[in-house]
Amino acid sequence: MPQIELTPAQRREHRANAHHLNPVVLIGADGLTPGVQKEVDAALSAHGLIKIRVFSDDRAQRETMYQLLCEELGAAPIQHIGKLLVLWRPIPEKTRTLDEDRKPGPREVRLLKFSRPGTKPTVKQVRILGNQRLTAAGTIKRAKKRGPKSLKKGLA
Repeated sequence: MPQIELTPAQRREHRANAHHLNPVVLIGADGLTPGVQKEVDAALSAHGLIKIRVFSDDRAQRETMYQLLCEELGAAPIQHIGKLLVLWRPIPEKTRTLDEDRKPGPREVRLLKFSRPGTKPTVKQVRILGNQRLTAAGTIKRAKKRGPKSLKKGLA
């Protein structure tokens, strides 16, 4: 895969966004192994913008790793400062298939029940199913199918 070319303004923006990030991949004494490349690829797919820390003292070796990662993974080189490498690749769109017949599943909700003034409220965990709703008073009711609001709209 060819590496992505960025304008200096885009590179500056990504560099600013990467400033607060911690390294997600660490490259040790074994260097750039296929396992490390696989981890870098997974991190790029998940995060898009990543930092990599290389524990090698040889600057030329770090530079070749940097260029090799960008070429192999189709990433854009953002910054190489000291032992840190910053890479960016756009996050791929996740393909989802929507099932039209699927109903909402159960969800857990916390309720505060007030019994008497001056006492602490009790916290209650309640499970609400897909066909139920929670009222303002804290009771659970079945969801009603809404009909027409007026006779004129219902006839048309």
